[in-house]
Amino acid sequence: MLKVETTPNNAGVTISGDFFDFDQLYEALHEIVGDEDEYPAHGGARLRILGICYDLRHAKMGHRDFTFVFNGLTDEVRQWHGIVAPDRNVYLSIQVLWPELLFCTMALNDFAELRARKLAGSRHGAFEDRNVIWDSTLAQIRLLQAEVWQCIQKTVPSTVLGRIKNLMFSGQFSAVGYATQYLDLLNIRFLKLDRERRAQKISIVVKRLVEKDDEYWDYWHAVRRAAKAHGCSPEDLGIGLDYPEEIDW
Repeated sequence: MLKVETTPNNAGVTISGDFFDFDQLYEALHEIVGDEDEYPAHGGARLRILGICYDLRHAKMGHRDFTFVFNGLTDEVRQWHGIVAPDRNVYLSIQVLWPELLFCTMALNDFAELRARKLAGSRHGAFEDRNVIWDSTLAQIRLLQAEVWQCIQKTVPSTVLGRIKNLMFSGQFSAVGYATQYLDLLNIRFLKLDRERRAQKISIVVKRLVEKDDEYWDYWHAVRRAAKAHGCSPEDLGIGLDYPEEIDW
């Protein structure tokens, strides 16, 4: 079963599950973001979600963390069935920074809508179309989002839950043309906070991602100017800031 839990020092979350959970999530994320040129206006968001796919793939290859989880096979159950089997399953895990996860969780709403329209033939009320309702890719994405929301509820102060919910579910967020370099800035700033302040600042991160203040637009314009000057895509540019070599998760 896919699980999302905050890390010990609130730097981000641990996404965990068995090999098949990770395989299904990996395939669903790859499917929903489409091919490279399918949704050009969402190029930046697509790359950030593929960043999570990168970690999922390496986890499946055994290059990330893992733990052992009780699987329900008690001594009584094994004796009843006359079997010899372990009572633990291997769960793979990856870590994702809170600002990164929040952005990707909301950006997936854009991609879910794009997929729903494609499956429904761009008809009105796409999410009510049976081809959409029964789509396993969308179901897997909604499962991930639901787990993220449960994790938020367990992590942030109860006084700001309503504010976060209003921002994340208002429909105000759009990943179209998003300057994801700003997300790197938020990630690095977030890592400089201590454990308690990280939990307190999650609502502020959501607010900045959704409402796009003057600082965001300064980055947006700077990235567009630099991309034009270098004759490249805005997604190809960085902001010249380095992540810490070691993250105190």
